[in-house]
Amino acid sequence: MWLERPIDWELVVAVLAGIVQGIVEWLPVSSQGNLSLFLTLVGTSPEHALQLALFLQLGTTLSSTLYYREDIAESLAAVPEWRPRTAFTGPNAVTTFVVVACVATGLIGLPIYFLAIDFASELSGGLFIAAIGLLLVATGVVQLASESVELADRAEPTLRDAVLVGAFQGLSILPGVSRSGITTSVLLFRSYQAPSAFRLSFLLSIPAGLGAGALTFATEGGIPGVGLEAATLALATSAVVGYAMIGLLMRVVERIPFWIVCFGLGGLAIVGGGIVTLLTA
Repeated sequence: MWLERPIDWELVVAVLAGIVQGIVEWLPVSSQGNLSLFLTLVGTSPEHALQLALFLQLGTTLSSTLYYREDIAESLAAVPEWRPRTAFTGPNAVTTFVVVACVATGLIGLPIYFLAIDFASELSGGLFIAAIGLLLVATGVVQLASESVELADRAEPTLRDAVLVGAFQGLSILPGVSRSGITTSVLLFRSYQAPSAFRLSFLLSIPAGLGAGALTFATEGGIPGVGLEAATLALATSAVVGYAMIGLLMRVVERIPFWIVCFGLGGLAIVGGGIVTLLTA
């Protein structure tokens, strides 16, 4: 009977990691930070935890691609009509915004990625957890500050918006810095209404997630730290959970001040990381 078969804990962790990624990716708290935290707590090295957290963004990228398929189709249909003079008008505005923001993300994010990998490899598990906690608290501060901004009713992004959002998105390569949280906050500071800010942020998540997964795969020459079966299971789980939860979680985003969540998770991570450090010293 199947109950008598030994449990493959790598597959169990893969499913749990996929569930974590599928849920928290849609919240303005760091999916990468929380997933890195989870993987570190179950025994993954900090270096591999960071790389796996980036790799699993491919699963939720599939979810967001399916969810925003109509927006993507509209943007792609407008590409043949793209002209520099009308780059930030009509359907071309979103396409241009995503392309320019991705360039800015790459210029900022690539150097940070390699520094973060080196930094993570030098940290003990406890210090790594505490570092994630500090970044989560910092995200909460930005999220809280953005809520005090008086909003206008802007509909189309500009070149300055694309550069600013893309540059700040590059910082989300750090575990604990929320990609959705920081990009949404920048758009709110730029006087966008919340629905427009979230839409642009999540559309931008698609190329960002593809880039993060491809970068990890390319730099490691494969999937870091786990077997193909476990990685496939984790990706599939994150995609299914992400698609099932996106509608619900987007409604929650509109009602709950998530700077509170950032402060709570960050504080727990700092305390927990300190305890782990003391116990393993």
